[in-house]
Amino acid sequence: MPLNEALRKQIADLVANHRVVLFMKGTRLMPMCGFSAQVVQILDKLVANYETVDVITSPEMRDGIKEFSQWPTLPQLYVGGQFVGGCDIVREMNASGELQKLIEGN
Repeated sequence: MPLNEALRKQIADLVANHRVVLFMKGTRLMPMCGFSAQVVQILDKLVANYETVDVITSPEMRDGIKEFSQWPTLPQLYVGGQFVGGCDIVREMNASGELQKLIEGN
């Protein structure tokens, strides 16, 4: 199902209006998959406030974010309006220190 304009705008607004946004299965306090939980643990150490979007409650959002980013898996992290990646990329960037620099805006 193609991404409709209303959903594209909703995703674009979320990404634009929040410095750090994680599209994930579950919530920050209750991740519903191991990959989402790993990214939440990393982000909790690096940034006090960030937005999460639970894609389990919305099949449209779950499919839409994959089309929006052209990335097939979840979770998906956006920082400063840019798509960063999924769990593996976030873990690698965290280990190298790149993620902290990106979040801090360096």
